Amino acid sequence: MSKQKPGIPKGMRDFGPKEMARRNYIFNTIQDTFKLYGYQQLETPTMENLSTLTGKYGDEGDQLLFKVLNSGEFLKKVDADTFKAGESKVLPRISEKGLRYDLTVPFARYVVMNQNEITYPFKRFQMQPVWRADRPQKGRYREFYQCDADVVGTDSLICETEILCMIKRVFSHFKLNDYDIKINNRKILTGIAEVIGASGKESDLCVAIDKLDKIGWEKVKIELQERGFSEDAIETLSPIIAQNENKNADWLLFLKNYLAKSEVGLKGIAELEEVFANLNKLDENQNHVVFDPVLARGLSYYTGAIFEVKVNGVGIGSVSGGGRYDDLTGVFGLPGVSGVGFSFGVDRLYDVLEELNRFPDDEVERTKIMLAYFGAEEKDACLGILAALRREGIAAEIYPDLVKIKKQFNYAGKKGIPFVGVLGSDELKNKTISLKDMTSGEQESLTLEKLIEKIK
Repeated sequence: MSKQKPGIPKGMRDFGPKEMARRNYIFNTIQDTFKLYGYQQLETPTMENLSTLTGKYGDEGDQLLFKVLNSGEFLKKVDADTFKAGESKVLPRISEKGLRYDLTVPFARYVVMNQNEITYPFKRFQMQPVWRADRPQKGRYREFYQCDADVVGTDSLICETEILCMIKRVFSHFKLNDYDIKINNRKILTGIAEVIGASGKESDLCVAIDKLDKIGWEKVKIELQERGFSEDAIETLSPIIAQNENKNADWLLFLKNYLAKSEVGLKGIAELEEVFANLNKLDENQNHVVFDPVLARGLSYYTGAIFEVKVNGVGIGSVSGGGRYDDLTGVFGLPGVSGVGFSFGVDRLYDVLEELNRFPDDEVERTKIMLAYFGAEEKDACLGILAALRREGIAAEIYPDLVKIKKQFNYAGKKGIPFVGVLGSDELKNKTISLKDMTSGEQESLTLEKLIEKIK
């Protein structure tokens, strides 16, 4: 029997100790920020009912759902039913669950199921993997982590403002200085649809212009035509595309005139103005915040502000995004609960920090000291020393096998352990430990108390 070469599915990855230390650095930085702003953590199951997931992400999102086959005794029955009734009557019952596509829809489901126990406004954060049946490429994976922060039960635009502040705080800690937080409002997009004479076609408009950065204006125009937009509508839309270098204040002024006949469009402008005013009241500036009136984001549940964050100078897509979704809980039977939130894509952030060399030098969680020994008696004595070191909170380990001292030192060197404590017959007799600094090569004989004082 030939040996099978092991592998993992495309778009999924293993993470070794170095990668996990760096990922934890990302998680901890984001989590500290979420907690600072009053968010509490929760988790939801890996799988949701397909009825929970479908219809919440638009047609393109639904196509990327990982569906989970029913298994066990159910499949045995399916085989029998298929033989008797034919596949067409049985196949719809084979898959009733799916892997979660994001964390927002499961959160909305959680809110509805726990509506009587929740204190509103309810602020939660969630850090879990999600799955999308996408085509794997640089910066795009089929399994990846998201770090979400959402608040439901309030219409206050302070929430949108604080999202901008949280993003800026996280990026400041990561020492990322060249990035854009693009912001828009779905009401503005609805207003644009009205002005160009395409009322009711907001979804088609958003799906098409959401691809502007990827395929360019000429191809977007073709897609708009295919979606039934007239030449006049596309021509009326063109001035917005042409003014893509405006500053925030200039955009607001331009759109007040452009959307003068759209009540909903002007409401979107007023909401953005309030968000920018709140930034000033929170002693924040508009650095890195870029108003982009053609920012659409493909998810169909957004109803107000929308965000998308990209780091400049790297060939990776957005690393964060989100928006307001006033009507999301309504599809689960709880209308009138407004919500807004955003998410960090951990895997893309990892790639950005690695490409720009922004990880701290000491991010790897290493053992502080390893104990080495020459004989069985010294090995037994090392176990007592090991326990004492750990009681003091010092990360310590012992080489488990009685081998030559050189092999023990090689192990410590390969793991990057900064100190090695050696026990031989002289040290055993004198109740000392020979401590070697693996960086400088210096070695000194110390009592256990002095050793702890030196390396703690």
